[in-house]
Amino acid sequence: MKHIIGIFILMFAAQALLAEEYKDFGKERLNSSLRHGEWVDIKSVGRTIKAFVVYPERKDKTPVVLVVSEIFGLTDWVRSLCDELAENGVIAIAPDLHSGQKFEDLDAARKATSALPKEQVKADLDATANYALTKIPSCNGALGICGFCWGGGVTFAYANENPKLKAAYSFYGTAPDSADKVKNIACPVYGFYAENDERVNATIPKAEELMKAAAKKYEPVIYKGAGRGFMRSGEPDDPAMREGDKKARDEAWARWRTLLKQLP
Repeated sequence: MKHIIGIFILMFAAQALLAEEYKDFGKERLNSSLRHGEWVDIKSVGRTIKAFVVYPERKDKTPVVLVVSEIFGLTDWVRSLCDELAENGVIAIAPDLHSGQKFEDLDAARKATSALPKEQVKADLDATANYALTKIPSCNGALGICGFCWGGGVTFAYANENPKLKAAYSFYGTAPDSADKVKNIACPVYGFYAENDERVNATIPKAEELMKAAAKKYEPVIYKGAGRGFMRSGEPDDPAMREGDKKARDEAWARWRTLLKQLP
């Protein structure tokens, strides 16, 4: 009996360790990057938020892409993705919408994220967008946005709120379900979805119908063999890396690089 209990303890310990690594990997890329990354303070409505900015190695001015995190907040992985975006020629800025919160488990992250007021999230994104366009001298005036999981849904929704956006890249986030949520979208929306994610994928057809009726550009792509979160779980540095997700991530990045080059 003691032997069985010991096995269970080891299993739970291993799962806890994997969960921690799953959330926090990315420091190695950040520490070895030659690109300039920095923390900045941004004044939002009634408060000041932190944001992480990474600059590409370019001699000319460049677009800025806002990065909206998953429910785990501004993790090392999100910051490493900002570095990867900068490696591909754009300035990346990720606001800390979770106000520095760190989460021990998935349930805590879900509760904290669901408690974020939508008005506050919008205000923080507005403040970050304004900072990017007015306080970053190397910005060429073009602004895009991307987001992952929860952030993917926020990205699609925010495209309807900010007419200054030139492109929106929504990664496996829920899509809008009513005409009023797409009527003000002024930029193309590109969707990146996982085949094994029917909950989210079920929202795509309605969004396609709404965007078409409103004469808006929406291009969703579903990546075969991928599970939800493949941009993170497909990274070789992820201790829980999945092969199907790695293939999807490579394909998604190939597409994304092409789209990033189309930003003005």
